[in-house]
Amino acid sequence: MGSIPTLAYIIDWGWIRIGPPYIYINIDPVIVHIGPLALRWYGLMYVVAILMGLLVIRGYTARMGISNEIKYRVLWWCIVAGLIGGRLYFVIQQPNFVSFYLANPQHILATWEGGMAFFGALFLAIPVLFWRAKVERINPLVALDAGVLFAAAGQIFGRIGNIINGDIIGYHSTLPWSTVYQNPNSFACLNPATCNVPVQPAATYELLANIVLLTLMLFLSHRLRRPGVLMLVYLFGYVTTQFLLFFVRDNVVVSFLGLDWSLKQAQWTSLVVFILLIPLTFVVFRFSKPVPEGEIAATYGIPQESVAKEEVVDETTETPEAEQPAPEEEIGEEGSETPEVEQPASEDAETVEAVEIQQPAEQEAEEKIEK
Repeated sequence: MGSIPTLAYIIDWGWIRIGPPYIYINIDPVIVHIGPLALRWYGLMYVVAILMGLLVIRGYTARMGISNEIKYRVLWWCIVAGLIGGRLYFVIQQPNFVSFYLANPQHILATWEGGMAFFGALFLAIPVLFWRAKVERINPLVALDAGVLFAAAGQIFGRIGNIINGDIIGYHSTLPWSTVYQNPNSFACLNPATCNVPVQPAATYELLANIVLLTLMLFLSHRLRRPGVLMLVYLFGYVTTQFLLFFVRDNVVVSFLGLDWSLKQAQWTSLVVFILLIPLTFVVFRFSKPVPEGEIAATYGIPQESVAKEEVVDETTETPEAEQPAPEEEIGEEGSETPEVEQPASEDAETVEAVEIQQPAEQEAEEKIEK
C-alpha cells in the first residue's frame, strides 16, 4: 500500500503556518536587539494600541465637545496609571510575589519582562480619569465613556501582542484551530509542556471578543444620550467575557474567601466587579441625565471657570458706572447752568452796585464843599 500523502499547509509564511491540522506560530517576541536593549513586539503593540485608540475616539470626543488639548492632557495621565496599575495587579497575583518580587523589587515595574493584568489598569486608570475630568471641568462620565471606548480599541492590539508573545495559553486541545508555539524564545516555550504542543488559542478568543465588544460600543456611541451608560456596557461586557474565556485558559485555580469553585483569579475578580457594577448602574441612572439636543455633552451642567470670571467682571464694571459716572454727568449738566455761568454774573452785579453807591456819595461831598 502506498503511504498517505502529506497535506501542504494552507498558508506557509515561515513565521505562521496554517494547517491542517493546526495553526503554527514561530515568531520571536524580540524584533531587534540594540545593545543591551530589546525592541519587542509586545511593546510595539502598546504604541499601536494608543495610536489606534486615539483614532477611534477622535470623532466621539469631537461630538461630545472634548477639545484635543484636554484629550491629550488627560490621556498621558491615564496611560501612566494604566501601565502602573496593570503591572502591579499582575505582580500581586503571582505565587512568588513575596519570594521573588518583594525580594527583587526592580522586577516589579519591569513590564518588558511580560505580565500585565488589564483589570489592574482599569482599577487605577478609572479614578485617575475621573479626577482629571474634574480638574478640566468636563463631565467625568462623558470622559469615562470616551476612556472605555479608547480601552476597547487598544485592547485589540494588545491581544495581538499576546498572540505573538505566547503568554496567554489555553488547555491542550486537538481542535483544528488549536495553536502550536514553536519559537524557543516565546513565553509558551519557557514551559516544555506548552512548547510545540497544540493548545486552545485563548488569546485569539479574547481578540475576537474585544472586536465584538468594540463594534457594539461604536454602534451605541451614536445613540446613547445619557453619560456613563457606555462605560457600563463596556465593563459588563468585559467582565462577562473574561469570566467565560478563562475556562479555556490554563491558569492556576485559586480559592477566594474560603470558596473553592475551581475558578481562576481573573474569574473571581470578574465576579466581584460584576456585583459592584449593579449598584453603580443604579447610581449612574439616578444622577446622570440625558443631554438635550444642541447641548455640549462634556460641559452640560458643569460650571465653567470662564463663565464665573465673566460674571465677576460684569459686577465690577457695573458698580463704578452706577456710582461715579452718573453723578458726574448730573453735576456737569446742573453746574453748567448755575455754578459756572451764574456765579461770575452775581459777582459782577455786586461790583456794579458798589460803584453806584459810591458815586452818589462823592457827588454829595463835592456839593457841600462848593457851598
